[in-house]
Amino acid sequence: MNPTAEHTSAKPSVLFVCVHNAGRSQMAAGYLHALGAGQVEVRSAGSQPADQINPVAVAAMAEDGVDITSFTPKVLTTDAVKASDVVITMGCGDVCPIFPGKRYEDWKLDDPAGQGIEAVRPIRDAIKARVRVLLDELGIDPIR
Repeated sequence: MNPTAEHTSAKPSVLFVCVHNAGRSQMAAGYLHALGAGQVEVRSAGSQPADQINPVAVAAMAEDGVDITSFTPKVLTTDAVKASDVVITMGCGDVCPIFPGKRYEDWKLDDPAGQGIEAVRPIRDAIKARVRVLLDELGIDPIR
């Protein structure tokens, strides 16, 4: 058994997955990291990761005081799924591997790719609201 593949942290861990890991999943990871204040292990990945994060998503998050400029798209791995308690997909369909005992959710959100900031803001706000609900379900009070 590979010990790095198993979840060993006392903190709950969440993996956000979308196709390119450039917009929705990065915004969700940014909010969970910021609002969870280190109380949640946060991962994000994509089935076909982009070369960089969507700059409009970065700008939309910056407007709300969350800096995701250091985030980079990562490829979805089986180990990332195994190491997570909650796996939240955002339009990646059946690409995400399924493991027994994991909690899975599919967040139906518009893809911010190719959208202007006006179209991305409501997606960002919907993600923030869902992250707040997720934190509540995990028993963690958001910091703001």
